[in-house]
Amino acid sequence: MIYYLSVKTTKYFREQVSRKRSYLKTSWINKAIKKPYQKEIQEDGRIRYWIYIPKLNKYLRVVTLQDGKTVHNAFPDRNFKIKIS
Repeated sequence: MIYYLSVKTTKYFREQVSRKRSYLKTSWINKAIKKPYQKEIQEDGRIRYWIYIPKLNKYLRVVTLQDGKTVHNAFPDRNFKIKIS
């Protein structure tokens, strides 16, 4: 794994995601992981984080590996629904 600026990333993120979504900012990804609006663990152990990005006018979903640090995917989530606990 290599660092994408100051974020640890998977090969998939570097070769696919960052190429397709070059507008993504490292600061958004860091903020999503450190202070998410919502966090959820997937069945496979990967972790999803959401944060609202005013510039996109959407929630950004960031998916990390099980370590909670290595970014695997990040994208504007059109289907995000706020979960009320």
